[in-house]
Amino acid sequence: MRPRSLALSAAIAVLPLTIVSLGVSTAQAAPVPNAAARVSLPATVTPAVARSHKHGDVPASQQLSVAVSLKLRNTADLDRFLTAVSTPGSKDYGRYLTPEQFTAAYGPTQADVDQVRAFLTSQGLSVSSVSANRQVVNAQGTADQLAKAFGTHESSYTDPAEGDRAFFANDSAASVPAALAGVVDGVLGLNNHTVRKAQLAKPNGAAPQAAPSGFGPSQYDGAYNLGKVGTDGTGVNVALWEFDGYKSTDLTTYDKQYGLTGPTVSTVSVDGANYDSTPGEGQGEVELDSEIVRGVAPKATQLVYEAPNSDQGEIDMAAKIVADNRASVISISWGSCEPDTTPASMNAVNNSFKQAAAQGISIFSASGDDGSRDCTRSDSGSSVKAVDFPASSPYNTGVGGTNLKVSGSAYSSESAWSTAGGGVSTQFAKPAWQTGTGVSGTMRTVPDVSSNADPASGFAIYTAGGWQVYGGTSAAAPLWSGYAALYNQKAKAAGSAVLGEANPKLYALANTSSYGSVFHDVTSGKNQDFSTKAGYDQVTGWGTPVADQLTTALLGGGGGTTPPPGGCTAGQLIGNGGFETGTAAPWTASSGVVDNASGEAAHAGSWKAWMDGYGSSHTDTLSQTVSIPAGCKASFSFWVHIDTAETGSTAYDKLTVQAGSTTLATYSNANAATGFVQKTFDLSAFAGQSVTLKFTGAEDSSLKTSFVVDDASLSIS
Repeated sequence: MRPRSLALSAAIAVLPLTIVSLGVSTAQAAPVPNAAARVSLPATVTPAVARSHKHGDVPASQQLSVAVSLKLRNTADLDRFLTAVSTPGSKDYGRYLTPEQFTAAYGPTQADVDQVRAFLTSQGLSVSSVSANRQVVNAQGTADQLAKAFGTHESSYTDPAEGDRAFFANDSAASVPAALAGVVDGVLGLNNHTVRKAQLAKPNGAAPQAAPSGFGPSQYDGAYNLGKVGTDGTGVNVALWEFDGYKSTDLTTYDKQYGLTGPTVSTVSVDGANYDSTPGEGQGEVELDSEIVRGVAPKATQLVYEAPNSDQGEIDMAAKIVADNRASVISISWGSCEPDTTPASMNAVNNSFKQAAAQGISIFSASGDDGSRDCTRSDSGSSVKAVDFPASSPYNTGVGGTNLKVSGSAYSSESAWSTAGGGVSTQFAKPAWQTGTGVSGTMRTVPDVSSNADPASGFAIYTAGGWQVYGGTSAAAPLWSGYAALYNQKAKAAGSAVLGEANPKLYALANTSSYGSVFHDVTSGKNQDFSTKAGYDQVTGWGTPVADQLTTALLGGGGGTTPPPGGCTAGQLIGNGGFETGTAAPWTASSGVVDNASGEAAHAGSWKAWMDGYGSSHTDTLSQTVSIPAGCKASFSFWVHIDTAETGSTAYDKLTVQAGSTTLATYSNANAATGFVQKTFDLSAFAGQSVTLKFTGAEDSSLKTSFVVDDASLSIS
């Protein structure tokens, strides 16, 4: 894995197995086929074997560690659930699972784990751990034992494409007894070629500075309207996905410089890894991630998961984060190009990403810093069009990069960063939600969204005792992760579900008339093979966030997503319809409209929307944008009470109710009556659209009239 930051030039670490150690005194025994039939596990050989020089056997007694990934169950039902839980209007929308519920319904069974454990121990291997979600069984043994257990052979190689770097790998695909074929998905750890370690390169060769330059929080928060969301991340946990460590003193210096305060960053060790006492070459990456999240969502709690930089470390980290279920957002700035990563490894990690989606965890991953040729700094080289994993996972929001220009702290313009990662996956099919202007083909395309990443418009970061200016899509991913923390805090206050898997909602919004108000569409610039264009493109995705407007639109229902196959699923779309959260969100309201004052009673509970009642010229508004799925019947209703000091039948003060540009009704002081009256309107004509429901109360210069609205709902069936 390598961190995705332009400021970080990936360098391959020298592995413990050096050329000197390739000679062996005791050869591995050739694998002896078991009497029982065996089934080959595809995609378990690293592509590097085909182009590397073989030097001999791995010493038979050398200790190795492997991760056996187990298959999920009921995958068709899981796919249907993942669609429903992210689709506004579905009965399961926002009804996320706990880790225990996911494992019970879709994870491997305890019997599956016991069967795998029994096989491993029968081969002389020691089972060191089982992930809490039962998806990974870790085992240790000698090279000879592993070769026999998995019907392969471990050899020593050097890779000429990487300066004759030494590594070990299995020569042929792993296999397991046929009885385990329905349980075991893959075996990881049979090679260590994919281990990568970042080497921090000072941008433009610059030495650390005593004072910051580059964008600080006020500039990127201002440019993307992050500061207008109205939250600070309080109560939200963000997991940082890391293969190196950090110095807390560096993070504290950043906070002090910008006047930021928030919960202390803490480390969660995976497989015993903890780099914080002596961070390595990836220190700048970890501190970049943390400082950008802090700059966007200062009160969010950051959990830095630190894992060994290996296939097994990545798989174990993914399983631990979702099983812990402590974070509702994951920020990933490390990755590897798809062609040089074994599909078995990607599939194992992707299974945990599916669990994340089921549990309502949002994942934002850097799309890469080598443009559409993601293997430029890897074996396959710059001649291969490729994208980066994990950003290519359908359950991750891949974040591309731009060059941002500001005027003070206000947005000015953006163009694509020329080496922003983007292109077409060769591993994952195009998901059903990936549609819209500019989207084509049958495979998953990357990125989905973007934000500032060009080092020429980079971020001020304090790392390793000095100030640097860093860019890269590894700065863009934590910025979006910070936004998700802001959103989740706001959603909780409104009684709505957390963002969860973001892409179905983001693509749905991008396919409505709201697109231009919730995204900055970046239409200039390109990477090696793709150019920006109106709508979606494989350089900047749908564009960069207009965070306050995006939040309002998402809280309004998520943007007209088509419901699951089989017709419309009954549901209720309006958020905070009774105003009992004590705040307006996801409504947009004039100051003082949402209140619990005793002057006017609520229909139910304590809170309501009270418009006008001043006895002077005054206008109040209350609105919320919702998305009505195609094929649904929709019924909009609310309770209204009108109280007035006016007399007679002349309409002096008016309440206008609109759906988009359509006026549904107009009420006035002439309609005043004791108590509340329910009003209902058929909005089926708006199916398949995003529509803004709006109340406008206008009062003239004398004699007050109060318009009180409560318990609004938009039911679909």
